[in-house]
Amino acid sequence: MKNSEEYSTKVNSPSRHKPLIRKILIIGGIVLFIGLVSVIYYRYYFVFGQGVKAGQLNYFVEKGYLFKTHEGRLIQSGFRTQQPGAITSNEFMFSVTDSRLADSLNHHAGSMLELHYKEYLHTLPWRGVSHFVVDSIYAVKPGTNP
Repeated sequence: MKNSEEYSTKVNSPSRHKPLIRKILIIGGIVLFIGLVSVIYYRYYFVFGQGVKAGQLNYFVEKGYLFKTHEGRLIQSGFRTQQPGAITSNEFMFSVTDSRLADSLNHHAGSMLELHYKEYLHTLPWRGVSHFVVDSIYAVKPGTNP
């Protein structure tokens, strides 16, 4: 009789379930952490698209309150209309994270440029205000100002 009482208390004892609960919490925490890291990577660091844009560099500035970022605008040839009857130029707004590339773009204001860019799904404060981040200059042709 004593053996059966000892057996039933060992099987139903709460201390026997603690390792199982601990394993479930650890595995759940790891899965949650991996899921969170994956979502952050996808939203902010995954390169959604990349390509080359060509046009005349209209302006290039450094701005920001806490994070100073380089922002620019490239005027592309051709026109686009968002409203019927209205004509506006194609503008490519971009950010630059590399300071050497930013210095180079500062010296080419008004020039015709071919810029390689990466498109991200969301912005980061230290990366700039645009989804498009220029990472290199393919070609520079002197501007033709009248």
